[in-house]
Amino acid sequence: MRTFGKWLGRIFLMLILAALSVYALKREEITRLLAVNSLFSEEKIISNFSNMDTLFLATEIDKGDTPVSVLPNGTDMTMPASFNAWAKDRTVTGMVVLKDGQKVHESYYQDTAPEDLRISWSVAKSYLSSLMGIVISEGLIDINEQVTTYVPLLKGTAYDGASVLNVLQMSSGVTFDEDYLDFKSDINRMGRVLAMGGTMDGFAAGLTETFVEPGKQFQYVSIDTHVLGMIIRGATGRSIPELLSDKIITKLGYEQSPLYVTDGEGVAFVLGGLNIRTRDYARFGQMVLQNGEYNGAQVVPADWLAAATVPSANTKEGKLHYGYQWWMPKDPREGEFFGIGVYGQYIYINRPHGVVIAVNSADRKFKESGVTDGNIALFREIAETAGG
Repeated sequence: MRTFGKWLGRIFLMLILAALSVYALKREEITRLLAVNSLFSEEKIISNFSNMDTLFLATEIDKGDTPVSVLPNGTDMTMPASFNAWAKDRTVTGMVVLKDGQKVHESYYQDTAPEDLRISWSVAKSYLSSLMGIVISEGLIDINEQVTTYVPLLKGTAYDGASVLNVLQMSSGVTFDEDYLDFKSDINRMGRVLAMGGTMDGFAAGLTETFVEPGKQFQYVSIDTHVLGMIIRGATGRSIPELLSDKIITKLGYEQSPLYVTDGEGVAFVLGGLNIRTRDYARFGQMVLQNGEYNGAQVVPADWLAAATVPSANTKEGKLHYGYQWWMPKDPREGEFFGIGVYGQYIYINRPHGVVIAVNSADRKFKESGVTDGNIALFREIAETAGG
């Protein structure tokens, strides 16, 4: 009986050691999964949004040795009377307003600092749009060509038959549930794949259902932007962080090298993984406002930005309009458009008034009725006030 007890004890010890070994191997994945599950919790969201590289795999986007581009200080503008209450209600963490390239407002909240690298979420889509425009101008991608021409992995999937243009306009027809508040939705399943070090390319290739023929209907699905990244990688043979650094970031004189959240294969989370200082978001917005020109160089083709920032997707009446990974208001006005990310991230551009507004927030009420409309109304008021 004593021998059996020793044998049982050894087996128990071996099981404990095996479990500890598995935990050691999976500790990082488990930590990231726990981070996903508490990413937007009230007590952690603000800190999380400024420290994404501590929660997920990430890679640096080299800003190069270009000197930091100066944002000259203009006359501090008087903000609308509702501004302070709005900033509190929307849990704003950082905001920069430029008028004709001069900084006329800068403020930070919620114990965050100007040096924070803040998550962009879907504002990252507008960055990728600009990179796509450059690659197309170089003759490496045909906007009317099929997705599978550049990404053979997607043959036989839901993307087989969709064109590059269809995907740019969020009109791929792919079935994808974008409900951020539903644990079982596709967008949240995708987040768990990212957290566990899985493959985003594999996730995209696993989508097989469509709800409509490509090009027929606008339906915002973030995985479309990942596919745009796959197209660019397939056409160039280069990674997105390397290309974004080479073609855009090094041209803008950023203060600090941005970070991209990545999957387990080191592939950038292009649909929402950019982490950048608020002032540097404003620098990107200023380049776009200037029709792609910055510091005397043409960074993004002007004709591409002209096409990308006007309504072209088949959106529903009474909704926001959409171009090539850029948004326009429900009542579109010439030269007014914006990138928008969940929980209140914006790069708002108003060319007629010469105004760029970069905003980072941790707004857990961002999906409530009227919030987006109210944000755009305030940005318009700021632009009109700054524009004189």
